[in-house]
This record gives sequence, C-alpha cells and structure tokens, in this order.
Amino acid sequence: MRLARVAVMTVVIGAALFGQAQSDAQKALDHFKSMEGTWVGKGAHGERSEVTYRLIAGGTSVMADIKMGDEAMTSLYYIDGGRLLMTHFCPSNNQPRMQAVISLDGKTVTFDFLDATNLSSLQAGHMHKAVYSFADADHYSEDWTWKHEGKDAHFQFEMQRKK
Repeated sequence: MRLARVAVMTVVIGAALFGQAQSDAQKALDHFKSMEGTWVGKGAHGERSEVTYRLIAGGTSVMADIKMGDEAMTSLYYIDGGRLLMTHFCPSNNQPRMQAVISLDGKTVTFDFLDATNLSSLQAGHMHKAVYSFADADHYSEDWTWKHEGKDAHFQFEMQRKK
C-alpha cells in the first residue's frame, strides 16, 4: 500500500512538473504572439533592422520576417510537445532549429542550437543562438550568434514597436 502511494505521488509530481514546462513554453509563445506587427531597430554599428511578426497556422505559430541590413530571413516559433522551438530560415541556405530556455521571470528567452537541415557540418556558417530580452510591451533586444569554423560573431539589435 505504501509503495502504491509513493508511485502515485511520483506520477502526480512528475505530471505537475511537466505541465509547468509546457506552461512556460506556451507563455513564451504567447509573448511572441503579442508582438504581432512591425518592429524597427538599430544594431550596435548603426545598421537597421525590421521585423514583422505574424500569427500563422490558426494562431499555433508565429512567423517573423526579418530584414537585417541587406539580408532577409524568416524565423518560425512554435510549440513541440512541452518545448518552444524556433526554426530559422537563413540566406546561407541552412535552417537551424533552436530550443528555448526561458528565464524564471519570462523576460529572457534564449534559443540554443538543437540541429539543422541543409547544414554540411557544424563548422559551416550558421545561426547558433538567439537571445530575446523583453524590456516592456514596446521594446526588446535581440542578440544573434553566428557560428563559423568554431568562432562566434554577435549581431545585437535594440527593437521598438513601429507606431
């Protein structure tokens, strides 16, 4: 009887923890959904950036059309099981998939490289990480990490909602 109680408690606690992870992923996706519209910003070296967020697939995903300087890219944010994922469609003709790590306060979402399609090797140039830090409903920052031959280059942008 005691063993049965322990087993039931383990299942209940595990389900609660799993539900929390799903909830955090959904909250983060909901935050990206709230960003629907166009955002403009500048990089650390004065380069312009414009991102337009749109809800797609019946509101289950968010698509970001990104213009950084002369480059055009697209990222998709979506839930897969209990985790928030992003697939980044890059002009370098590869598609990194990144998994979110969400800060306890929900104000920072860090996407870390998971895998990629059309990537010849991990030494080939690809987006490897993206960090979103949310200041308020109208301001956030992006810090993208480009990895090539084991070296990182950062692209940082301070963004604000276009009015």
